[in-house]
Amino acid sequence: MPVTEPPVTQLALGDEAATARLGAGLARRCPPGTVIHLSGELGAGKSTLARGFIRALGHTGAVRSPTFTLLEPYENLRPPVVHLDLYRLADPEELEFLGLRDYLSGEAVLLVEWPQRGRGHLPPPDLDVALAVSDPGRRARLAARTARGARCLQGLSPR
Repeated sequence: MPVTEPPVTQLALGDEAATARLGAGLARRCPPGTVIHLSGELGAGKSTLARGFIRALGHTGAVRSPTFTLLEPYENLRPPVVHLDLYRLADPEELEFLGLRDYLSGEAVLLVEWPQRGRGHLPPPDLDVALAVSDPGRRARLAARTARGARCLQGLSPR
C-alpha cells in the first residue's frame, strides 16, 4: 500500500501580527483535544503564535511564554488550552511532576513549544508547526499528522 504524505501548508508570515493571526486562525479550526507541536529556533515566533491562539479563544489578560514554569493552563477557555514551553526541561520525566497527565483528558488543546525535549512523554501531535525566520518576516510549515490536524488546516490563511 502506498504511503501518503500528510497534508502540508506553507505560509509566508510578513510580520509578528501575521504570526499571531495564524495562531488565531488555528484556534478557530482546531477541535478540543488537538495536540500542536511548535518548533523553530529561538525568536522564530512560537510564543507569538501561541499568544494569538489563546487570545482568539477569549483570553484578555497577559499571555506569557511559560519558559520558567514550563506549563501554563488556560482552563477558563473553551476549549481549555495548555501552553507548554519545554526549552528549560532538564529531563522529559519532569512532565509527570508538572501534572501534564491531568490535562490529557481529550478536552484541552495542547500547544507545545520545543516538543523534542519531551520526547516519549508527550502525546503525538495532530499538527506540527515549524516556524523559521525569513527575510522579511517568517515562514510557517504546518503538517497534519491526523485527521484532526487536517481539519485544523482547512481554509487556513494568516490574513
